[in-house]
Amino acid sequence: MQLSKEELLEKANSVSKNTLLETLSIEVVDFGEDFLIARMPVTPKVHQPDGVLHGGATAALAESVGSFASHIFIDTDKFFVRGIEITANHLKSVKEGFVYAKATFLHKGRTTQLLDIKVTDESDNLISVCRLSTISLPKTK
Repeated sequence: MQLSKEELLEKANSVSKNTLLETLSIEVVDFGEDFLIARMPVTPKVHQPDGVLHGGATAALAESVGSFASHIFIDTDKFFVRGIEITANHLKSVKEGFVYAKATFLHKGRTTQLLDIKVTDESDNLISVCRLSTISLPKTK
């Protein structure tokens, strides 16, 4: 039996319990053949002291959505994914609402993957542009 998209999203979000994703309230909201989208609420919990979204929280969102995208691309019975490098260019401040991170693959190799991650606000304004490199490593038995 094949799961519906809603069931797959629910399953994807259930693995975030007791992780940074739960701490930051990051939720996977959509996916397709070549992308994954997650959102994070912008609240005082993820603010800098001056009341705007912290760049580190944005980078955590980007790495989470990119790693998750790489994770669904591999055979998780045989491999696990780790981020190996992330860059983030922050372009605009956000004080409230939600930010959305859309990860798309630039390279889907067997061992390494490169993802482009654009973070936008609810009005589709570009907030940050990130790049994430991930590596798929074999699980040891």
